[in-house]
Formats: sequence, C-alpha cells, structure tokens
Amino acid sequence: MKTRPLSTRLAATACAALAAPAALAAKPRVAPLNLDDPQGLLIANRKIQCSTQDGVPVTYWWHGDMYSRVQGERDRLLFKVQGMNIRQCVTVTDPGKGTGYKLVSREILLYLDPQTGEVARRWKNPWTGEEVTVLHVANDPVNFTWWPVGRDGQPARWTGTQQGDRWWNTSTFPLFYQNPLGGDYQKYVGGFYHATEMFNFMGDLASLRDPRRHTAEVQVGWVRVSSWLPWMEMSGRAGEVYFHTAGVKLASFDELPAVMKDEIAAHYPEYVTPPPVDDTRPNETSWTYFRKKVQPQSTAAGH
Repeated sequence: MKTRPLSTRLAATACAALAAPAALAAKPRVAPLNLDDPQGLLIANRKIQCSTQDGVPVTYWWHGDMYSRVQGERDRLLFKVQGMNIRQCVTVTDPGKGTGYKLVSREILLYLDPQTGEVARRWKNPWTGEEVTVLHVANDPVNFTWWPVGRDGQPARWTGTQQGDRWWNTSTFPLFYQNPLGGDYQKYVGGFYHATEMFNFMGDLASLRDPRRHTAEVQVGWVRVSSWLPWMEMSGRAGEVYFHTAGVKLASFDELPAVMKDEIAAHYPEYVTPPPVDDTRPNETSWTYFRKKVQPQSTAAGH
C-alpha cells in the first residue's frame, strides 16, 4: 500500500484543523430561550403543553390509583386509573395582550378494576351495598389560552425550578365553587364543589430551551382530592376520594396502552384527534358531563 510522506500527512492534518473552526463559525449559534423573558417563557410553556407548530396533535398519558378516605377507617383502593389528553395549539393575537396561543383538547379518565386491570363497567359500593354503573370521564373540550402577560396585566414570570440539566414546576389549585349539579339555594343549604388539583411538570432543560425544537420532553404528575364522585350515589355521606398518578407526553397517539386505545375505538372514536383550533364550546368537567349523561330520578318519573 502506498503511504504519503509524513510531512504531507501533517500538512493535511493542519489544514483540516484550521478549516474546522471556520466551518463551525459559518453556523450561527442559536441562543437558548430566556425563561425570564415573557416571550421566551411563552414559547417554552407552549413546548411543554403542545408544539410551537400550529395544528400539530400532541398526546399526554398518565396512570395511577384512586383511593377513598373516610374518618375512622383505612383508606381503600377503589380503582386503578388511566388517563389521556389529546391536544393541539394555534397562535392567537390580542391588541392588549399581544401574541399568545390557544390550546384545544379533550381528555378521558378510565376507572379500571384494581385486580384485573380491565375497564370497570359496574361497581358494588362497599358503603351502601348498591351496584352502580361506572361513568368514566370524557371531557370534551378542555381549552385554554396563554398570553405573555398574566391576569393582573403584568408580564408573565417563570415559576419553575432549574437544577443541572432538569427543570420542574408544581402548581396547586384549590377549588370551591357552586356545584354544577346543585340548585339555586346552595348558598343557604351547602352543596358547593370542593376539591384540590395538584400538578407537577418536569423534563429535560435542553429540549425546553432549544428554540429549534418544536416540543419539549415532559413528565407529569397529577393528584386530585375531591368529594365522592356523583355516579357513586353516596348521597352526601362523609368522606372523599383521592387520585395519585404520573405520566408522560407521548411521541404519538399510537403509544397509548392497548386498554386505552381499545376503549377509544369502541366508545370515543372522536378522541383520536383533538378538537378543531377554532373550537368555541364551553369547557366540560366530570360534573357537567355527569349532568348530561344521567337524568335525575325525580325528573325521569315526571315529578
């Protein structure tokens, strides 16, 4: 084999070394998103929630347990749960708020038998002895809009934590408002909806701050404490339920577990895609969904 003289090889190596910085210099550096800047924060938040590209579907999935809590007895594991939310975002503008984005989504929460993992259809209430129909959560839509300014009109601020190559953000939402299933006299007789939702989002800092990436790698935790679910027919008994779950943003809808995809195919086919970006319907909750699905016995009897 013919070998080039050492001097020739050294010269070629030196030329390559000199050319490398020039080639690197030809590629302009992309500054990472500044999370202390309202516009940079808005882009990062959009990457967490969906994609910076309009109309690109994004799917979240989570799973965990649902327990009861009653004074004087041990907590009971009532169900395993699985949830999903399919969403997309679109850019919106407002003369006073600037450029933001609207998120449109729909979500499902399934109650699973804690022993078999199968979707629960009927449930025997251990406190009343009655067997009732399980009403799974199917909220459509669940929509929100974000702006570079907060509700107080001040620039939005990053409230998360950065440590090394990771970030995380926790949010707690105490809820107390008129029960959608109640009447006009709740102020006098009680019956307000009382719950707490707790979220924990976390992920890789590089994917969040890189402006060349349209979406970020995200894991999520969700905890909910609330009154008995209306389909349990607990008739105001003392006690509450709580959910403890964790999940992730998926690469695509196809990554959902089989139990979720099978249930969607059989009963919720519209959940394969998010709502249209121009959706203007009021948001659905598990309580308003129950009201649509279940007719009170007094009404059904014509009383």
